[in-house]
Formats: sequence, C-alpha cells, structure tokens
Amino acid sequence: MLLHPHISVLLAFLWSLPPLSLAGKILVYPVDGSHWLNMDILLRELYQRGHKLTVVRSANSWYIPENTKHYTSITIHVDHPSSLEDPEYMASFLKRNTDIQRGEGSVWSFMALQKEVITLLEESHKTSAEMVRTILEDKKLVKTLKESKYDLMLTDPGFAGGVILGKYLGLPMVFNVRWITNAEGHFAIAPSPLSYIPTIGSRVTDKMSFANKMKNILHFGIGQYIDHLLTRPLYQGVISEYIDPNSNVYSLIQGADLWLMRVDFVFEFPRPTMPNVVYIGGFQCKPSKPLPDDLEKFVESSGEHGVVIMSLGTLLGSLVPDISEVVASAFARLPQKVIWRHVGEKPSTLGNNTLIVDWLPQNDLLGHPKTKAFVTHGGTNGIYEAIYHGVPMLGLPLIFDQFDNMIRLEARGVAQALDVAALDVDTLTQALKDILDENQPYQKNMRRMSSLHRDTPLKPMDSAIFWLEFVMRHKGAAHLRT
Repeated sequence: MLLHPHISVLLAFLWSLPPLSLAGKILVYPVDGSHWLNMDILLRELYQRGHKLTVVRSANSWYIPENTKHYTSITIHVDHPSSLEDPEYMASFLKRNTDIQRGEGSVWSFMALQKEVITLLEESHKTSAEMVRTILEDKKLVKTLKESKYDLMLTDPGFAGGVILGKYLGLPMVFNVRWITNAEGHFAIAPSPLSYIPTIGSRVTDKMSFANKMKNILHFGIGQYIDHLLTRPLYQGVISEYIDPNSNVYSLIQGADLWLMRVDFVFEFPRPTMPNVVYIGGFQCKPSKPLPDDLEKFVESSGEHGVVIMSLGTLLGSLVPDISEVVASAFARLPQKVIWRHVGEKPSTLGNNTLIVDWLPQNDLLGHPKTKAFVTHGGTNGIYEAIYHGVPMLGLPLIFDQFDNMIRLEARGVAQALDVAALDVDTLTQALKDILDENQPYQKNMRRMSSLHRDTPLKPMDSAIFWLEFVMRHKGAAHLRT
C-alpha cells in the first residue's frame, strides 16, 4: 500500500533526526583555568542535548562564571584561594622559573625548579582539600546535593575535590582527564613500563637510551614523592573523616567508572590502556568561522607570504620583557605578517609586520588558509587545534607539561621547540624560517597528521557524549573497570 506523500515526507524527516537522549542531571566539579576551557566546551554540548548541569565553583574563581544559561552553579567560599590560576601570580611564577632555567642546567637549578613547582602544587592541593571539606561540613548543602539525585559526577582529577565529593555522594564518576594529582592519568590505571612510557617532566620520547631511561625513572620518583608525601596527606584528613580511613586519594581516583582521556595517538606515544578509557583528544576542535573584518583585512594584506600567529594560552599573556624583545626582533625579520597575543608593554623592537592584540580568535585564525605557522607555549588545547587545522608549530615551552608536549610534536616531525631561557634573535628567526619553508618536512608532516586525526568513525565530541550518557543509562560502568 502506498503512503500519502505528506506522510512519506514526515517519516523521512523523523528518520533523519538524531536519536533523542534521556536528559540527565549531572554534577560537575571542574578545575579552573585552561582545564575549565575544555570542560566548558563539553558542558555546552551536554546542555544542547538536554542535560541539566550543576557546576561547583570557588567564589575566587578567575574563569568559571557564576551566572550563565547552560548551567546552574554552587559557589563555595574558601579562605585561601589557589594562586595557580591567578594571572598575576602566574606571571611572577613564570619569571622565577625562567631565571632558574638560566642556571645553565646545573643540579642546583634543577632542584630549584622542582621546588618551585612542588610548592605551587602543594598550595593548590591544599586549597582543593579545604574546598571539599567546606562542602562536606555544610549539612544543608550536603542534604541538597543528596536530594538532587544526580545521575553522574563529571570532574577533572587534576585536583581531587570532585573525586572525593563524588565518592561521598555515591555517584557514578566520569573523568575529563589527562593529568591526575601527581602524574599523567594512565599511570593510575594501566600498565606503564618506564622503559618506553615517558613520565611527566622527563622530556624524553618512547625511544629511550639508557641515560634517558634513568632520567625517566628520576621523574617517576618525583611523581611518587608528590603522591605519597604531598597529595595523599593533604586529602587524607577529609577522606578518613567522610569516606574511609583505609582509603586514599589515589585509590579513589582509580575507582572512576570512565576516563574521557584528552589524548589522540596521532600525538601521544602508543601505550597499554584499559577498557574504561575513551580517547577524546581534540574534542574541542571545530571548523573555523570568518574573522572580524579588521583582522581579515590584516590577514589578507599578507599576500603570498601568509601569516604567523602566536599565543601563550589562557594563563600566560606575555613573556618576560627581554625575551619579548627577542621575539619581536625575530618577527620583524620575516616577510610574513604576524598576529601576536601579548599583554603588557609593547616591545621596542616590534616590526611593522606585527599586530599586537590582547585577545585573538585562535581557532578561527588557525583555520584560515593564509596561516602558515603557530608559535605556541605548548598547551594541549592549542596543540590539538593546530593539528586539526594542519598548522606546523614552533614551541616556546614555559612550565608544566608544555615541554613534554613539544617533545611529542618534535618526534612526529611537525614542530621545533626552543629553550626560552637561552633564546636569541638569530636562532628564533632561523627556526621560524625552517617551519615556514615548504621544502622542509614540517608542513607535509603536519598535513598528514591532521588527516590522520580527522579520519575517525566518530567525532571525539560525539564519542564523549555517548559514553557520558552510557554511564547515566547504566548507572555506572563497573564491568569496564579492572
């Protein structure tokens, strides 16, 4: 029997619609700063799909807004705000780190650098533990959280407040993760042989000489020190009082149902993994949009030479002044136009080809056909956007995981990395010319890397949403957990 034409059209339309998901209630406990940027992208997608979101934030948060349309917030007042996401503090922290790195690689400069990082982490974890204790001591708030009957806790385990709260409330737990409290996330849940799995800070590839293996073991030991003598004791008091005195923060992290790992193996080195790890590296990437008129005019004025863009990410708006002068001088020697996100006083050596801005649409610029190279500090978000759009990179790593990120890109043949503490105009200029040279392998390698990254059966964001909803539908994913 033939269907009426209008019914046929209606059926075809309904068939084309994406399947409706059951809206859930998700409690979100994020980490501030650059971690928040990619968490917020995930939250906006969950909101579009009908989920109700509640975000736990500090009253001192620099980046997580209290009032917004896609989630409701619970604001917690803490006595000692973390300095980790304070732009002014991070600028002074960067200057101290740069001064230490200029110690020409001595044992004393290495120890001083580790002390600086460990002191910052200790202060930040202490604030994290204080915040979750404040929540658990608030009987009225705890009662509200329990009565809200959330389907899921979504948190970033870089700091463990959300892990502890999720365990206390008995919620299925999903991590938006690359780093945990003391290491890269895989080290908590999967076999990680130190003979070919680099640890954070080691600055080695998976192809290690004997000396590199010893270096890797040293940095693994530093991670163990941070875990056993710093993070576990800082969180143990609240865990013993509210959860289980025989447990600890590391075992709570290991108990998560699902790990949404911000990793793609076109970038990361191959390694053992587990069934409850879902890889979503580059989930924040998207096609570029048209640039604002004034920026488009500047980009188009570059002619056949194209454009170089530079950004140091969310936390670090500028380099120390003498290094900024070196960077400006090198840019001035290029035939390309340059767009540089720089906060503070303009360098005196700035060339006519360089446009200084205090903010730039990074994704849209990286996706512009005239963009030829990306000068970056090596933060994960910017790296994946450059991979997605096929733009080779020059790295100026400054702190934390940025050095290890650039090592991986160098190993793939898509980037060069330079030591900021020893930067000079000639070296930087030559490195930029190498990256921009079509006869060098960087452009070709990056086009291949971008093609591999995009060639997937499911977009990373769709994979993340599916598995979040999977955990909500089945009230956990214990069958995937070792």
